[in-house]
Amino acid sequence: MNTPRLTLNSITITAPDPRALAEFYGLLLGRPVNRSEGPGPGEPPQGGFAQVHASEGDGPTLNFEYERHWQCPVWPAVPGRTHATQHLDIWVEDLDAAVEHAISVGATLAEEQPQETVRVLFDPSGHPFCLFL
Repeated sequence: MNTPRLTLNSITITAPDPRALAEFYGLLLGRPVNRSEGPGPGEPPQGGFAQVHASEGDGPTLNFEYERHWQCPVWPAVPGRTHATQHLDIWVEDLDAAVEHAISVGATLAEEQPQETVRVLFDPSGHPFCLFL
């Protein structure tokens, strides 16, 4: 049986303020926010949608959607609390410089760090992401 060609094109991340989160990831990754839409019907002013487009060969496009019932995930997981079911892994050449850059654009370094060559941080909405060598 022939398997159809499937290509990962984008990742959608929900957030309480998707346009602000797109700005953060645009700054973090050095990519432009190429699409930004205001709130939909019945959404608050911070609602809407935004997109940070990847250049060719530079990973998937990141989409950001408003989540009305947002609950910040907890990492590491704690019983009874919302936990992160996915996270972004971002390869870096210089871990210390990348962490410094991430913090300068709005990330927070996690207290617990699992490995010497990985740093866990949180974006402004509380999603964990990893920088790794």
